[in-house]
Amino acid sequence: MDLLRSLPLGLYLEQPQTWLHKIDPRVKFAWLMSFLTSYVLANNFWRVLLVVILIVATLIARIPRRVWQQQMGWLLMLSFFVLAIAAISPDGLGVDYQSRLPANEQILTQPANSNNLLQEPAAEKKEYSYVLFHKGPVKVTRYSLSLAVRLSTLIFTVIYSTNLYLLTTAPEEITSGIESLMQPLRRFKLPVTEITLTLTLSLRFIPLVLEEVQNLFRSVMTRAINWKKLGLKGAFKVWMTVAERLLENLLLRADQMANAMMVRGFTSPNEHRVQWHDLRLKGRDWLAIATLILFWGIRLAIGTQV
Repeated sequence: MDLLRSLPLGLYLEQPQTWLHKIDPRVKFAWLMSFLTSYVLANNFWRVLLVVILIVATLIARIPRRVWQQQMGWLLMLSFFVLAIAAISPDGLGVDYQSRLPANEQILTQPANSNNLLQEPAAEKKEYSYVLFHKGPVKVTRYSLSLAVRLSTLIFTVIYSTNLYLLTTAPEEITSGIESLMQPLRRFKLPVTEITLTLTLSLRFIPLVLEEVQNLFRSVMTRAINWKKLGLKGAFKVWMTVAERLLENLLLRADQMANAMMVRGFTSPNEHRVQWHDLRLKGRDWLAIATLILFWGIRLAIGTQV
């Protein structure tokens, strides 16, 4: 099992370079925030549309199939299970709906009108039903289905949009982009450089965590432990030992990284400044900004929840 290949969470794809890689990190960060914030007070049509946009963007960018196939498959499967479970779960309203017609329905006839030209054809009445499906213990209502769509699309949008951003943007580019956007905060004497440097280290630390988890998992599998003989209590002790070892290894990696930074002079951001990237907006970036404006225009026009 190779976690770094089968589940590339938070990893940067160096090759091949797609058109998403070449967009300015500040523009991509604005797109990411748009995906995460346009979801608020949006209708279900817009929430489903966000999922479709993310899938289409992945396909158009020509990202290798081996990179996104398994992760997107797991996310779609998780979203489908959330959709199914939430749809058949009780909606929590607990309201008994009464029919608008009286119990003893009476047929009311209108007096005949001699002037037939004033009479309008009767429109077909569509019956409203709060319960969409009810068979045995399975019951799907309008509110439960709406809640299921909101939960499932939210899980996919938040996780996949963030991962797509990390997949096509190097940690140094993310740092330089966020530091450029946070420049006005220097007037309030906020430690912008420390914040961005901590963000860079945290992004670089994600592959190390996956590597440690993978190594410990392989070490447990190679020992051919008889889990049935150990029982529940014995298996719990083994996994607690593995978790303790994982924490020790991660703390050791963090200490080694801190010592390496101190040796290279990273004692203070004012004494050791690093110019990550030269950020300049190009033609493709302005096109992405124009598309983002169109994105929000469509969101305000058809995506607002009624």
